[in-house]
Order: sequence, then structure tokens, then C-alpha cells
Amino acid sequence: MALNVLVIGASRGIGLELVRQYREASARVIATARSDAGLAAVQALGAIPLRVDVANPASVSGLAWQLDGEKLDVALYVAGVMSRGDARMPPTQPDFDRVMHTNVLGAMQVIPQVAPLVEEAQGRFAFISSDMGHIAGVPSSYSWVYRVSKSALNMAVAAARFDYPRATLVALSPGWVQTDMGGADAPLTVRESVAAMRQTLTQLTPADSGKFFMHDGQPYSQW
Repeated sequence: MALNVLVIGASRGIGLELVRQYREASARVIATARSDAGLAAVQALGAIPLRVDVANPASVSGLAWQLDGEKLDVALYVAGVMSRGDARMPPTQPDFDRVMHTNVLGAMQVIPQVAPLVEEAQGRFAFISSDMGHIAGVPSSYSWVYRVSKSALNMAVAAARFDYPRATLVALSPGWVQTDMGGADAPLTVRESVAAMRQTLTQLTPADSGKFFMHDGQPYSQW
């Protein structure tokens, strides 16, 4: 039976590649984007497009009724934005709010709407985090607002797992990837990263819920 997949934040990069690969594997894919161009891109791959802006609470609040009746084998929260700067300068409130609203608040608003649908299928709900959110391995304060947001996302996933025991919720780092965010010097292509993450998702068990994994399935020993 074909998988039923939801990709939240699918207009480009990792999100769009997830749609492409799951469609190539004959999955039924529902994909969200906030722009007309993003919606057209996912629709061109054969996905069902939904307009959602995860940085806008009013937009996110409408997701539940758009997904009414769905059972999701796989759900992925991919939406995320980057922020530069380090601890030698305080973040501006607009920059802090922009990053936290997209990377953390959006995910926390999505969880109560989507996790019950993942539970219906006893499926997997992955949140694209980052190695930069790994507290035990932090090498500098570079992009410190982004780092803080991804650490907070990891905590949200670890906490939420207790309320959805029939779903497997994990944080997943895509690695350093050749995207607009990662840059051309990154060692992983988008296709390689997504293929590895898809394989990792197939290997998860309920005992993995709440954990933080690298793209290739290796768990972070400390957060």
C-alpha cells in the first residue's frame, strides 16, 4: 500500500526534494507552501498542494480542517529560516521573532494538529533540525539565534512524544547540504541528504521517539 505523506514547507530545497522522492516512490503526498510559486512547484510533482505559512499562526490554525480525515504514515516539518550573527551583538527583535516563529512556534502549533493523524497510522513525524542545534557539540556562537531555535525545536519534539505514544516523533539533521542555506561548499547534495533521511525514517521504531538523529540514522549521543 502506498504511503500517505505530509511535507510542511515544501516549496524548495529539502522540502521539494522530499516531495519529489516520495512521489517517485509512488507515495501520495500532501505538501504545504506559502507562495503561488511554491504551490505550483509541488503540484507539478503530483503532490496535493495546501497553502500554509508556518510563521503566521492564523494560517497554521487552518491546517487541521484541511487535513480532516487523513491518516499519515509520514509527516515532515521542514520549514525553517536562517539567521547570521554571533554573541558579540544582541539579536534584533524582528530577526529573533522571524526565526523563532518559523523554526519553533510553527512546529509547536503544527504538532497538535498533525500528530493525531500520524498516530492514526502509527506513523513517523520528523522535524528537520540541524547539527547547529546540538548543544554538546557547539563550536562557536555563529548564527546563535538559529542554533537556539533548533535546540528549542529538539526540546519541543522530545517533550511532545509523551502525548502521542502511538506516533514516533524525532528530530532529524539533514547534514550540511548544498541548499541556499548550506551553500555550494557543502559535502551533501540535496538528493543524497533526502535519500538518507528517508532511509532513516524507515528504520525508526517507537523506542526512538523523542530522539535526535543524523541524516544517516546515527543518533546524537548527547543533545
